[in-house]
Amino acid sequence: MSIHDLLLGERQDLIRARLDVSGRVIAAELAQELGVSEDTIRRDLREMAALGLCRRVYGGALRVLQSTTSMNERIAVSGDRKAALGRTAAELIPAGSTIFLDSGSTNLALARALPAGRDLTVITNAPAIATAVLERDIATIQLGGLIDPRAGGAVGAKAMRDAEAFRPDIPVLGVCGIDPDAGVTAFSFEDAELKRLIISLSKSVLVAVLNDKLSAAAPYSVVPLSQVTRAVLEADADDAEADRLAAAGIQIIRAR
Repeated sequence: MSIHDLLLGERQDLIRARLDVSGRVIAAELAQELGVSEDTIRRDLREMAALGLCRRVYGGALRVLQSTTSMNERIAVSGDRKAALGRTAAELIPAGSTIFLDSGSTNLALARALPAGRDLTVITNAPAIATAVLERDIATIQLGGLIDPRAGGAVGAKAMRDAEAFRPDIPVLGVCGIDPDAGVTAFSFEDAELKRLIISLSKSVLVAVLNDKLSAAAPYSVVPLSQVTRAVLEADADDAEADRLAAAGIQIIRAR
């Protein structure tokens, strides 16, 4: 059987495999490769999106990320890669700043990389991050409210009311997925709400992004890339992925 003779299920399996490898597919390219119309591919993508297997964007689709683990479980994964991102991001935080460190295991690595005794004020919704910053002898403010074990931080009405009292110089946003079409995305509706609020109160936005979060989307939209100022990527992040983010106006820094 040639690739042009694939049945519906086989064609969608191939699309899922491409998404797993590259994070995104382009409808026109798939149509040409598989010898079918773009309408056929778009119908496949609609069906797959309805099943939660991808997220449709203009001209194609993105890999959908699913979070089934808690922050405590994520801390033990990719520790060296997160530490490299954290060290590089920490170097971008000027002394005298007030920063918001969003919940997330990569941001926990950043907290652990801050120089001890640094003249900073750190606001966070994550107890693990608050503990790490206090151990660095840095002024720390903890938002209150219900702690979501998956996000690893406080979310909901109380956390948002607390956050409204601050105007951070730099929020370091926890990123569940990032893509030029989908923007920044999150796994939790309430987490996405808190992120949007923090961004609206801040002067600039910094993100530190693992490779597997690039060209991928979590279920809930946070903000478009136009609201992100700088992104720290892994040293071996794909050049094309980095170029897509840079084209959206984001300053790209590679982790060392």
